[in-house]
Amino acid sequence: MPYLTDDPGPSDQPPTGLPVDWSLAARTAARLMSSGPAVGPVEARRAVGMLRADAATAEGHVRELTGMGAGLPVLPADVVDRPAWAAAATSGLAALTGRATLPGLHGSGSATARALTAKTAGLQAGAMLSYLGSRVLGQYDPFGGDDAQGRLLLVAPNIVAAQRALDVSLGEFSLWVCLHEATHRLQFTAVPWLRSYFADQVAEFLGASETSATGLLERLPAAFASARGGARDQEHGDGLGLLELLQTPEQRAVLDRLLALSTLLEGHADHVMDAVGPAVVPSVETIRTRFTDRRRGGGMFDRLLRALLGVEAKMRQYAVGAAFTRHTVDAVGMAGFNTVWTSPETLPTRAELSDPARWVTRVAPARA
Repeated sequence: MPYLTDDPGPSDQPPTGLPVDWSLAARTAARLMSSGPAVGPVEARRAVGMLRADAATAEGHVRELTGMGAGLPVLPADVVDRPAWAAAATSGLAALTGRATLPGLHGSGSATARALTAKTAGLQAGAMLSYLGSRVLGQYDPFGGDDAQGRLLLVAPNIVAAQRALDVSLGEFSLWVCLHEATHRLQFTAVPWLRSYFADQVAEFLGASETSATGLLERLPAAFASARGGARDQEHGDGLGLLELLQTPEQRAVLDRLLALSTLLEGHADHVMDAVGPAVVPSVETIRTRFTDRRRGGGMFDRLLRALLGVEAKMRQYAVGAAFTRHTVDAVGMAGFNTVWTSPETLPTRAELSDPARWVTRVAPARA
């Protein structure tokens, strides 16, 4: 125990990061999640070895198609179970949100009250992660690990469960999943400014939060009324109408940039995994069709929970971003498309994602 005279007392610096007990979130998620499908030791070792090998193979294919990452080392992937994914996810989220200055969210109450707030938030985050942790197949976390290379995670039980549900080849499905995650890793490792730009946008978004819950509560009735009235209009949108209605104008501007970036990243990865697919994954069309149907499936409770967690919005991001990538590559070639990675100014806006010709006109990349 430190001497009392060594206690520096309250800091004059504003608190940073979300008031969330991330270690409690990881433990909660691990307790709530099932272990996954029953897999014998021989099959488990085969699946783990296959995923590790496929991650390296996939990155080679992605580099060849996109022209990104020449000269960079091919890094290994970590094959994990569900609790390990939850632990990694909480670590990455803590690192990503840790630089935001959030005095209003931390409050001015006693240390006991702040600790209780953090634990409550940790339990809520753990419940959310327990749901996602039984579904996520893989994840590249640019803020995971001990350096700027990030960490590529492949969740073995979920990949096996999805492969069984889709009734497709494990070998081909494994490589197909790895193509998507390898694309994400190259997006961040081959584009040096992207990692800090993304972190800055998240910090700015969180920093624009209300200093209390009052403003949020005042906007809730109008937000729900507008959401009910515009439900039909949201059918082909990105599914974030309610989220946007609950934001301040400052947050909404940053949210636009974050949504545009995440839509581009997800859509680009989906395009690449299918464009590479036919040459190395013969059943790619079958896998894509069945996987898309599975994304849309689920009972009423499952679909409601997905919507509340923002998963439905993410599904729409894949489609919008993939269409933007496909149309742009057709118009100006892959080298022309890669102009998006030049600087933050060359990223597409949300409006341009739905109208790729506008982006081509503004940025005017040369056709390869």
